[in-house]
Amino acid sequence: MKRRLLLAWGSAAGALALAVVLGRPAWAWLHTLPRSRRVLAFLRAPEAHRAWIIPALTRCDHAPFLFPSSGFVGYLWGDAFHFGHRHQGIDIFSGTAPGVTPVYAAYDGYLTRQPPWKASVIIRHPHDPLHPNRQIWTYYTHMADPEGHSFVAFPPGTREVFVKAGTLLGYQGNYSGNPRRPVGVHLHFSIVLDDGQGHYRNELDIANTLDPSPYLGLPLNAWEVSTSQAPHCP
Repeated sequence: MKRRLLLAWGSAAGALALAVVLGRPAWAWLHTLPRSRRVLAFLRAPEAHRAWIIPALTRCDHAPFLFPSSGFVGYLWGDAFHFGHRHQGIDIFSGTAPGVTPVYAAYDGYLTRQPPWKASVIIRHPHDPLHPNRQIWTYYTHMADPEGHSFVAFPPGTREVFVKAGTLLGYQGNYSGNPRRPVGVHLHFSIVLDDGQGHYRNELDIANTLDPSPYLGLPLNAWEVSTSQAPHCP
């Protein structure tokens, strides 16, 4: 997380000049700076910012998905941590120690945990609740400590296990893949498109993901949300 935040801060003046040259990717990076400051403030003093937290299993504005974990939505879909990158989901920061804050399934579906995955699960939803003629997936990650000790509630190799909305999936962690550079304790949650052949697309590309706003009933699109406010149920 420290590395991510340092990349996101930098020199605003220099970034502004680059934005004129580089266009939308640079503007996306600049747009993320205020949220990075808010994330730092929350991580330093979570008790002082309890009003920013959305409780787990909240259903906002009759949305189809439940909110998957208690916390503050620090980063949104479309935020940028460096030039040319756009965040594929949302980051929910709990303000707790690793392995404390539960993570739940947002919607009924079929869960898979690939054998190499230390901190992640993905759930297949045969019928998108907003577009029933297509299949989508929800992806949950960072559920391990910095050394990769997993907080996931399902063993590696689990495939196509049916879970109902609200099923415990694991606990928020700070796993980054590098023990010397843990991230802040949080859940990364994204909605991934199907490839048309029954498999999920590459979640690392935002083009393969969906804006989670209508699914969670929250303003979660970085391009449509004020940088001065923490997302909350309407």
